[in-house]
Amino acid sequence: MQKLRIDLVSDVACPWCAIGYRRLEQALEMLDGEIDVELFWQPFELNRDMPPEGEPILEHLCRKYGKGAASMEQAQREIIAVAEELGLNFSGAQERRANNTFDAHRVLAWAATQNRETPLQLALFDAYFGEAKNPSDPEVLREKAIEVGLDGDAAEAIARSDQYADEVRAAEQRFMEAGVSAVPGFILDGRYLISGAQPADVLVDALRQVADENANL
Repeated sequence: MQKLRIDLVSDVACPWCAIGYRRLEQALEMLDGEIDVELFWQPFELNRDMPPEGEPILEHLCRKYGKGAASMEQAQREIIAVAEELGLNFSGAQERRANNTFDAHRVLAWAATQNRETPLQLALFDAYFGEAKNPSDPEVLREKAIEVGLDGDAAEAIARSDQYADEVRAAEQRFMEAGVSAVPGFILDGRYLISGAQPADVLVDALRQVADENANL
């Protein structure tokens, strides 16, 4: 079986990142027995300069994209429909606020040292899009850490400190220099970048192509 590394550059505040991961899961199910994938989540901040209190999501998106409220509401409804077709909980997506996610990424970096980053990522997607909670709130991070079997006190302590700040900033810089300017970004074996939440069959074809190339090296 071919082994392949995927670096998934993502933000917990990115709806297409949640959708992209679910589509990757579908692709890996289709490739069962063909390719052994090792997944590494990498940080990206959609709202790096957002103040701690954040702002209502619709207001933020209208200002960011220069579009009217009706247009952005329709776009959000379309995203929610795609997410729900994939079984994702986006019931709170319209009520969420645009938040900075740096503290969430720091706690996720710690979770990676415990081999629990993927479960925590998914729990934070659910917290943000399903429950409209701030994913960088230390109490939310504590709650979600406990849900996935991590030490909640440790997660909250990290969120209230500056631990893992250097690691997160270095990773953000590294992947920006690698050409990732939007998320999700799938980097296959450190060589190929797939941008956006591509359909499962597109990911299957790309993964097979890279695995075949590796087999012929």
